[in-house]
Amino acid sequence: MDIQAYIESGILELYVAGALSEKENKEVYNLMLQYPEILQEVLDIESAVIKLTASVSPVKNNDKILQAIKAHLGLNGTDSKVISMPRYNWVTYTGWAASVILAIGLFWTVTQNKQLQSDIQISKTQQELLETQIANANSSLEEANTLISVLRDNNITKIPLAGQGNFASTYANVYWDKSNDRIYLDAQGLPEPPEGKVYQVWSLTLSPLTPTSLGTIDDFITDDNKIFEIENANASEAFGITLEPAGGSETPTMEFLYTLGVVNAS
Repeated sequence: MDIQAYIESGILELYVAGALSEKENKEVYNLMLQYPEILQEVLDIESAVIKLTASVSPVKNNDKILQAIKAHLGLNGTDSKVISMPRYNWVTYTGWAASVILAIGLFWTVTQNKQLQSDIQISKTQQELLETQIANANSSLEEANTLISVLRDNNITKIPLAGQGNFASTYANVYWDKSNDRIYLDAQGLPEPPEGKVYQVWSLTLSPLTPTSLGTIDDFITDDNKIFEIENANASEAFGITLEPAGGSETPTMEFLYTLGVVNAS
């Protein structure tokens, strides 16, 4: 039997750690009784484990533990077959301990880095959300200030749009800035359009009745103020709003005429 190869195989460390089967334990035990070198190796391993344990434990009874191990093996301190000088490498066990500590440290570092990255991402998202809210607030404020200036301008023509037919409860208002060829549509009195539908704004001349599309209100649902600025260079005599399929229609769908208002000739 190659005793040195057996010692270096690592089976004795597993024996001390209690990781072998009952059959394997018996085999190691019999070899310990047969070969003093194997016995000494086991004692050295156990002694190293005890020292490692003692380095982190307040209990200082290592000698008693070692004696208990020897007694369990049926040995005494005067057995001449036991090699007196331990030859097992203590650095091996301190290396194991250092590896465990290093692994724990690396795991903690990685965890902290991930948490830090998560916190940074959350902070970045919150900052972007805040910037969006500020931008929306500024935009709403600008719209409000613009509307106020429109309402106070004597050159602005207000055209109320009343509900029509089955939509008598709806309403809207058009503020026509003729000098700048634009209108401001206050559509607060219109309900949200159903899915796949949009409101379309029309400029009308009455004799003969000729509708001209001013476009669709595609962002009606997402616009909180429901005030829309629309270009209008037409000689409008009336304004109407219909509900149309998404994308709009070439001519107004009269059965879905929600509001209509005539421009005051005065």
